[in-house]
Parts: sequence; structure tokens; C-alpha cells
Amino acid sequence: MARRRKGRPINGIVLLDKPIGISSNDALQKVKRIFYAAKAGHTGALDPLATGMLPICLGEATKFSQFLLDADKTYEVTAKLGIRTTTSDADGEVVERHPVISSQAQIREACLSFLGKSKQVPSMFSALKYQGKPLYFYARQGIEVPREARDITIFSLEITRIDHDEVDMKVHCSKGTYIRSLVDDIGQVLGCGAYVSRLHRSAVSDYPEGKVIGIEALQSMRDEIHQGETDESPVDLMDDSLFAKLDSLLLPMDSTVKSLNSVCLDASSCQYFRNGNPVSCNDSLSIACNTQVRVYSQANNRFLGVGFIDENNQVAPKRTVVYAD
Repeated sequence: MARRRKGRPINGIVLLDKPIGISSNDALQKVKRIFYAAKAGHTGALDPLATGMLPICLGEATKFSQFLLDADKTYEVTAKLGIRTTTSDADGEVVERHPVISSQAQIREACLSFLGKSKQVPSMFSALKYQGKPLYFYARQGIEVPREARDITIFSLEITRIDHDEVDMKVHCSKGTYIRSLVDDIGQVLGCGAYVSRLHRSAVSDYPEGKVIGIEALQSMRDEIHQGETDESPVDLMDDSLFAKLDSLLLPMDSTVKSLNSVCLDASSCQYFRNGNPVSCNDSLSIACNTQVRVYSQANNRFLGVGFIDENNQVAPKRTVVYAD
């Protein structure tokens, strides 16, 4: 029973296709239970009304989730014009109604005016923390707190449909961009208000959309594992063959940091690095100081974690992987 409570020491990333109507944390907990994972974390929350790609890190992969939090993302969104809500989405209370009198050309101009770098004030209904609590905690009590405008970049914005009061867009943006705030800002520019009626995240970093999988499909695989299980013969969590189908869906831990340069260490250096010590490496000599790098074992190309080049051109550990074996 102790093994069941602890969970499996499984490492990797699941690209979950989050369904509408549940929170990212609910989705995370479902995936964690399905994999019997000892540890899990997601990489940037999606609203309950949003769907799409939600990378979930299992085991040691949670140490590198920040790299996906910082990654570019792509969204497909429908903006409903003529109405402004408290939350800038369909869950909020209507606070303004205005006729939509803008032409398609004016709508396009307003949307495309947000391309490039700009400052954005986060929504009060975001998960951004203020004095240790998310902003939506205060918003639900009717408390307005100060928020600093943040630097964001809209790399591309493609308008795929305009139908009177509805606008479909595909938005590729930097970390920290709130699509609800973007749509609300577009509505303000047009003078009629706008809110998000549909939001789907189609990409995180360069992860392939074709690799996403839904909770129902994962649950079905879990149910297969439990066929024939009895109280006298429970599932053996240490039998990797039982979980082979599920585990084949996992992307490797280092997929979170593929944008970094890589270095390889010899056997003795690997042990020093894993024990928290900086080590010398020929690969590091051509890399600038303070640059983060992916670190591998020269012998078997095993991912050891993320390090950085220190002032002595050595590879110093930043986040290291602890393997069960």
C-alpha cells in the first residue's frame, strides 16, 4: 500500500488536450492519478473556459517547467464584439453593451494595431500573484489592486473570420500575454467592447499539436491496466510493462530546454556535476559566461539537467535530474 501512495518515479511530459469546463489543476490531478506519478506540475494555467495544449510535467521534469512557462504560445480565439464583461470572457457579468458599427477594415486595423511589442495590464481575474494571493482572489471580493503593465510581444496575429460581431484570430505571443486582456483592449479601441467567447491554445513552444491527447483517451489506457485486478492481486506499480502504452506518450525531459546549447561531460565530471559542483568541459569554452546549457553524459547521452557557464568557463549546476536507478 505504501508504494501505491508514493506513486511511480516516472519522468517526462504529457501534452494534454485540456477540455472545456475544468481548471488546469483539476486536469493536472487527473493526469497524475492516471500515470500514478509521484510528482506532477503544469506549465501555465488555462482558464476553465479554455481548451487546448497543456504540457504536464511528471517527476523530475517538473524541475524544468519554468522553461515552458517562459515559452511562446499560440492561441485560437473568438472575440465577441459589442459586449464588455467583468472577466473579459463569457463567465463574467455584462458591464457594457454597445452597437457594433465598425467596418471589417476598421476591425482588422484595430486587431493588427497590437502586433509587436507593447505594455499590457493583467486582468484582475488572472492568476498573477499580489501579496501572495492570485489576483482573482481579490477580484471575487470586489477588490481592485494595483497592477503594473508588463512587456509583451504579439509576434503574429492572423484574422481568420469576421462575421459582424464575431472575430476569429490566431495569435502567436510571448509569455505573460493575457488573451482576455488583448481582446478587451481591442474592444476598447473599437469603442464597442469585446470579450472572449472561445479560447483554444494550439501550441506551446515548438511542441507538435499532433502529440496532444485527451483525458478520456488516457483514462481508457489506465482502465486497460486495471482489467482483471482484484483485491488479492492489485496492480503492481513497479511493473513497467503494464504502463508501457501510457509511458510511450511521454516526451523526454530535455524537450523543455531544446533551445539551449548542449554540453557533454565525461564520467568523472558527471558525478561531480550531479553532486552540485562546477566542472570543466571542452564544450563550454566557446559559450558565453552566464549562458544556460543542457548537460548530458558523454557515455550514454543521458540528460543530467541544466547548468550555466560560470566566470571560470566551467559548467555549474542549476537544475539537476535525480534518477531512481
